[in-house]
Amino acid sequence: MLEHVNYWAVLIATASTMVVGSVWYTPKVFGTRWAKLAKVDLDNVGSAVGPILTTVLVSFISAWVLAIATSTAWTAYDGNFFGTAIVVGILLWAGFTAARFITHDAFEGRPAALTIMNIAHELVTVLIMAIIIGVWPPAGTV
Repeated sequence: MLEHVNYWAVLIATASTMVVGSVWYTPKVFGTRWAKLAKVDLDNVGSAVGPILTTVLVSFISAWVLAIATSTAWTAYDGNFFGTAIVVGILLWAGFTAARFITHDAFEGRPAALTIMNIAHELVTVLIMAIIIGVWPPAGTV
């Protein structure tokens, strides 16, 4: 299973999350609206080094798990590796990411608009990771 992971695809997928987040949360896209909904004062934000390092680590883990799950599903069900990556990405997003965001945000009393904005960001992030992983299947498997 682990031998069927294309680590170059995982690394590129990891990097893609930084690009998506940088665009998504820029003030000209959703950043200003997000800050207002999340009650984040953009004028008093501390160092971003810790959150960025955390994001890189967590994004690597997410991309790695997506690659393993895609490879496992593709091996079990055969078919198209790219399509499998997309389906697996959407299923993992819906079953874990979106479901957990919705649950936690409901209990924390966060605005529904914030929840939707955040889970939409996660969907775009996962889909781009799935596309990257899907177009670079492990060598010798396709």
